[in-house]
Parts: sequence; C-alpha cells; structure tokens
Amino acid sequence: MEAEPVSTGAVPRESYYQRTGERRYKPTAHAGGAWNTDEQHFSPLAGLVVHALDRHLGERADGLALSRISYDILGRIALEECEVTVETLRPGRTIELLEATVAIGGRPVVRARAWLLASPDTATVADSPQEPLPRPEELAVWSMDQEWAGGYVSSIEVRRTPPVRRGRTRAWVSSPLDLVAGEPSSALASYVGLVDTANGIAVQQDPRSWMFPNLDLTVHLHRPPRGPWTGLDTTVSFGPSGQGLTSSVLHDLDGPVGHATQILTVRPLPAG
Repeated sequence: MEAEPVSTGAVPRESYYQRTGERRYKPTAHAGGAWNTDEQHFSPLAGLVVHALDRHLGERADGLALSRISYDILGRIALEECEVTVETLRPGRTIELLEATVAIGGRPVVRARAWLLASPDTATVADSPQEPLPRPEELAVWSMDQEWAGGYVSSIEVRRTPPVRRGRTRAWVSSPLDLVAGEPSSALASYVGLVDTANGIAVQQDPRSWMFPNLDLTVHLHRPPRGPWTGLDTTVSFGPSGQGLTSSVLHDLDGPVGHATQILTVRPLPAG
C-alpha cells in the first residue's frame, strides 16, 4: 500500500505565466489586459522578456548590467501561449546588445533590444538631482480597477499621491504574484514587469471615452533597481493631432533609478 503524500501546508503562489516549453510560456488570467481582457497587459510581458534575457545570459559573471531596454509592440498580444527567443547581436566585454522576439502563433508581436554595459566602481561620483518619492507607507492605496479592467490591474497594489491634475501623479506599484510559476525571477525582471503600469496611473482622459494605448516602452537605467516596489513619477501629455507621451522617472526605495517613456496613439472610442 502506497503512503499518502505528505502536505507541506504551503499554498502555491500565483503567477502571470506558466512555462510550457524551453522558450514557451502560457499567460494566466492575471496577465489580462486593461484595454481588452482577452489580450495580455504589456507590463508582465515586459518582465517576462527580461526573465528570458536573464536565462540567455545564464550564470555569466562578466559584470555587464542591463542599462537600456526598448520594446516595440508590433501587433495584438493575445492572451495565448507565446514564445520568447533571444539572440546576441553584438557581443562584447564592456558593451553588449541583445534582441528578444515574442511570437504568438508564429507571428512576432514584440521585439526588444537591450544594451548591457560594464559596471566599474563609480560610487564616488554617483548622484541624481531627482527628488525621492514619498515612501509607500505614506501614501493611500488606490483601487486602480475603479478606472481600468483586466486581470493584471486586479493583481497589483498601487499607492499614489492625490492627483492635482490629469496627467500627473507619483505612485508605487507592487505585486504578490510570481512572474513565472515555480521559477525565481531577478529583481530587475520583477521591477520592469511593473513599469508599463505608468500609462494607467496618470490618465489624461477617461478611458471609457478615449483610447491611448502605448506602441512602445523604453527603459533607461543608471543603476540596477531593487524591489519589491516600482516607483513611478509620471507625466502624460496629449498632443493636438493624435499622439501622446507618457514619461516617468523611475524609483526604488533607495531613490531614482532611471527613466521610462511610452509613445501613445490617442483616439476617441467608437460610439456605442
């Protein structure tokens, strides 16, 4: 007679993705988008790409640090299994360029390029004129699902300063979910996996009347961020001819870490 399995009492952690192959991942309902719930929100997918870059680099100890990653969104990102492939475009000892492609059903939907830079000791000249954000515990919790739908929005905690006008706010974002089920993720992957939230925390117009999805995301870092909070000092501007821009100074609990920008396509939602 076989022995009964022993329960550890541990509750499995929920995640945004489940691995289905060497380079394949299935999104869970928590990755559901804000504009369309049958699409993926770009925020966790951006983190998944960094997770794939980390796996590509493996256990290398050459001191290179990801300092810029730029994503181009090529088409609809369905809430379906995706494949992430990574290649080295420009190897180097002090500068290296990687490219990642996310495909769904054999069709590329995202391309990302990441620059890695050498990490010599520059602590004696480290400085930034950006003021730190108020601590998360000093800010009120904001229920983001008051304005947005989707599994991703429901999965995160947002604390933000009271908005003084549309298109301007400061906020902290965190998530209790793993990026990929059963796999540790780097602090960088988890941090980047929350950055795309910026376009939804400082809305210029009611998303029930206007659409303003981003077509890209570019993150520049002057030092490696740490979690568990991603800080966003965000400004959203709409132009007069259908373009918009979301710009964020990025923070962690130790202060500013870089910048993120997102170009927006602004248009009224169809009536009815």
